[in-house]
Amino acid sequence: MNTFISPPSTNRCLCGVPYSFLSPLRNNYANLNLPRFHSTNLFSHSLVRGTLPARATSDELDTQTVTEENDVEENANKDISSSFSAPIDKELKKVAQKTAATFAPRASTASKNPAVPGTVLYTVFEVQGYASMLLGGALSFNLVFPSDEPDVWRLMGMWSIWMFTIPSLRARDCSKNEKEALNYLFLLIPLLNVIIPFFLKSFAVVWSADVVAFLGMYAWKFGWLQRTD
Repeated sequence: MNTFISPPSTNRCLCGVPYSFLSPLRNNYANLNLPRFHSTNLFSHSLVRGTLPARATSDELDTQTVTEENDVEENANKDISSSFSAPIDKELKKVAQKTAATFAPRASTASKNPAVPGTVLYTVFEVQGYASMLLGGALSFNLVFPSDEPDVWRLMGMWSIWMFTIPSLRARDCSKNEKEALNYLFLLIPLLNVIIPFFLKSFAVVWSADVVAFLGMYAWKFGWLQRTD
């Protein structure tokens, strides 16, 4: 028995509409290049774009907060150190000035000091002060009146800066900073001359230490080592 299967009809219907009518529409729709929207990608990109500025703003605020806290802490430390150092420096100046004014030689007249800059007396005191320093060094290094044993000359050379240089320079009408430096040196040099011989018994070493203290005190009071912007 031969069974005949009929070919599929091209006029089959979809909801009452023939396929032959729908096929041109289907082909035209397939040929259209319509954009494809990906809602998930757009949503994720918008989240990333919103998150990055927020994160950057948060980081900037955190950095600014940390910087402000560091500045406040540094200013507080400076205020504390200055509040502690100011009274100590003031007391040291007062003690040095009082001691030097009591024991160190000063102007013999009650009026204004005549040894003002530019006068002959001012020059005499200045030359006397630095000449005594050089002569004391020569005596300390045993260059003048050489001796194999410790003697009075080498001892005077060791103390020459304190006995002659500082009093001669203080006798002038010098500036406030120089007067403070000389007052401090009048107290510091005796300490050096007494302490150093316990470790090094050398007149030359003691005199050298006095010169270093002299130059260091002048550099501090006159600001020789400060950098200028």
